[in-house]
Amino acid sequence: MSAAVGDTSQRIKRILIVRTDRLGDVILTLPMLPVLRKCFPGAYIAMLLRRYTGEIIEGNPYVDELLWYDKGENLIPFDSMCRTIRQRRFDAAIVVYPRLRLAWLMFRSGIPLRIGTGYRYYSFLFTKRVYEHRKDAKKHEVEYNLNLLNELGRKTPELNKPPEFFVDIPDDAKSNVSRLLHLRGIASDEELVIVHPGSGGSAREWSTDSFGMLAARFCVEKGAKVIVTGGPGEEKKGAQVVTASGGRAVSLAGELGIKELGALIGMAGLFISNSTGPLHLAVAMGTPVVGLYPQATPMSARRWGPYTEEKAVLVPNKPVDCRDCIGNEAGACACMASISVQQVYDAACELLARRRLRKNVTHA
Repeated sequence: MSAAVGDTSQRIKRILIVRTDRLGDVILTLPMLPVLRKCFPGAYIAMLLRRYTGEIIEGNPYVDELLWYDKGENLIPFDSMCRTIRQRRFDAAIVVYPRLRLAWLMFRSGIPLRIGTGYRYYSFLFTKRVYEHRKDAKKHEVEYNLNLLNELGRKTPELNKPPEFFVDIPDDAKSNVSRLLHLRGIASDEELVIVHPGSGGSAREWSTDSFGMLAARFCVEKGAKVIVTGGPGEEKKGAQVVTASGGRAVSLAGELGIKELGALIGMAGLFISNSTGPLHLAVAMGTPVVGLYPQATPMSARRWGPYTEEKAVLVPNKPVDCRDCIGNEAGACACMASISVQQVYDAACELLARRRLRKNVTHA
């Protein structure tokens, strides 16, 4: 990516990145940070985030300050938020997650360069407008995010190598996870496979029964330890997977913070899930992933898939406009159910075999 160098870029000393949505969205924004630091090495870089996602940025060397958009379950009042931002005298704001309140907040805070989408009715509040329809999923979310940096008026580096997803995992998070595994009778040298059945409501889901049957096969045929993970409120799904596995899997759903989940994923040989934020955390941790994605364009793997070579992505062989699930109060998705346990197991085994081969070559 490149952009013409303009006089504006010479005056940019303080930059705010705005991403106030969910965990996966924030993780897919991470590659912007090292690029931004390289283009503006002396700049003061801050991020505006929700508190529950802010943990993923804590310890990031490319960010100077985290600003919170909420307090508990409530948003910080607009006027108070506006004062906080105005006090920092930002020269530029990049609104990665466009909403009217955020666009108005940047305008009222007096930030001279405001970058955002050109396709919303409030886009006139941005001084630089980007005309890309993300819902068309012609690019990956990472690429859409990086493209926003062009509007800062300084040449940005080409994507000639994998982007950097930096997540700091402190030693205490690793120790906590090791202690938790020990209490569950899982030794440090055992092969771990993680299954994550939830999506936080962000995508169509493969069933907990299917995840359970998959877990049972890994336990019986591969001798692996299968751990079920999930966020707060997903404990029931974790228990359902354990039951469907015949009690072989171990559920830690609802027991881990974000950094602890990252530590656990870093110990695992494989991460298998629906489209969800922790899948992108697995990419950041360098763990191979199997992603189960609907074929619907707005939720497609083309935009939201794992941004790594160490992956397998499975998609239903169904029409894009399939409506079989409309009106199904049980929440089951016929499209996702068409992905078989055998398909997922085969794809996962192939990834594990490639991982072992690389380890053997490295240690040879």
